[in-house]
Amino acid sequence: MLTLVVDQQVYGAGTSSLFAVQVAEDESSFSVVDNTRTSTKSRGFGRGGATFIRGRGRGGRDQRGGRGTFQRVGGRGGQQNNYYDNRGGRGGGRGGRRFGGWKDYDKPQRNRDSSVNIKPDWTMLEEIDFNRLAKLNLETSTGEDIESYGFLYYYDRAYDRPPVKNNERKLNAVDRAVYNVTTSQDPIIHELAEKDEATIFATDNILSMLMCAPRSVYSWDIVITRSGNKIFLDKRDGSSLDMVSVNENAADAPLEASEGNKDSINFPGALALEATFINHNFVNQTVIESETSRVEMSHENPFYNPSEETEALASKAYKYRRFDLSLEKDEDPLHLIVRTEIDAVVKNNISGEDQLLVVKALNEFDHKAQGSGGALDWRTKLTSQRGAVVATEMKNNSCKLARWTVQSILARADVMKLGFVSRTLPKTNDRHVILGVMGYDPRKFAEQMNLNLNNGWGIVRTIIDMVRGMKDGKYVLVKDPNKSLLRLYEVPAGTFEEEEEGMGAVEEAEEGAE
Repeated sequence: MLTLVVDQQVYGAGTSSLFAVQVAEDESSFSVVDNTRTSTKSRGFGRGGATFIRGRGRGGRDQRGGRGTFQRVGGRGGQQNNYYDNRGGRGGGRGGRRFGGWKDYDKPQRNRDSSVNIKPDWTMLEEIDFNRLAKLNLETSTGEDIESYGFLYYYDRAYDRPPVKNNERKLNAVDRAVYNVTTSQDPIIHELAEKDEATIFATDNILSMLMCAPRSVYSWDIVITRSGNKIFLDKRDGSSLDMVSVNENAADAPLEASEGNKDSINFPGALALEATFINHNFVNQTVIESETSRVEMSHENPFYNPSEETEALASKAYKYRRFDLSLEKDEDPLHLIVRTEIDAVVKNNISGEDQLLVVKALNEFDHKAQGSGGALDWRTKLTSQRGAVVATEMKNNSCKLARWTVQSILARADVMKLGFVSRTLPKTNDRHVILGVMGYDPRKFAEQMNLNLNNGWGIVRTIIDMVRGMKDGKYVLVKDPNKSLLRLYEVPAGTFEEEEEGMGAVEEAEEGAE
């Protein structure tokens, strides 16, 4: 029986002994098996997040690893009553998880697609099992603020009140300029890297996925670039990290068409697009837009150019925060800078001080449909059995809620607002109503979910130590689509760049045609 050896103070030290195992034979590390394979299947959500990303407009600075442009999240498009951009939505992420238990003994194991095609020229370097990741631990501080950019509108407390019967609040499509720029294309991160403010750089979207990796079921990938002593954690253009999954952790998660699902609006990919659209518009709808009553950060939004944008800028603050991941044995300190996001601000009822909010939305598609995970009917149970509704969401959406909680804690948000949004009609996915909003202290919510941030930091330090022990270059960390493990690949330096340039040219041509 394999036994993981973990340092009691943290999680272990050095890549050579990170996953040391004690067995009858003398074995001090993982055996590396080359599972390199060629796949012609489409990526997880296809182009996924590209459905909500428009306007590659600006940039202009010397930005590593990118085309010197910024991804902009939008809410407009051609498909589904102008909710989805008609340039996206190809393919569809394979959904579900492996079945277990006596009721499912006769059901076949699902075969899902990887989020990225594993090319023949990729070299697998490490294979890491989730059971080992779950035992890692690293204590770190709450971090320190380095810079802050953007502004915040005040949250509308009217949404905290239960809706009047037969007068539900509709979710509106609110077009505002919101950006989802990856790490290596962020000009502020470049400035901080040049000043040698840290060794590791990431965004909260990417870092939260890595920290919550053991909860994930669907495949995902992170691009890691080592340049000298600097390490950048990036997402690919159109990565599944940009999408909001639905019932990923349910025992009977939503099925694909190939698995017998005849309801196309309830495919995993379609549900993810719907949930991403809901979250984009929900945060913009629940703030009071007032130019005279808003909180300004130290600097203006670094991605917004008013001379080129047609939509108004959304309420958003970017806080660049630094965390110390050093160990006692380290000769030099190891710092990580992460770009975190705050969505709104609200006055404390007692002290009158401003509280920072992260605003997210859970969504109900059809509590009677396959893939609903035994969810209650929100319209009848949200008020009377609120605890049961939230507990069911924690079970069915463990990974998604854990990521949102981690993002809130990384940003040092005071409150995480969770909206409950449902379809107006179960068979229509382009009209929604807001049934209620609940507020939680992110740290207490993490305790309720049994979410251990020290474990997440241990995972981050483990992956970073692996990359630090390798030569300069580009690496891809991939979550296996059908197994509970991660694989780290070394990839050629130009990987993904030709693909992104091709996609950019296509989208620019389409925008010109419009």
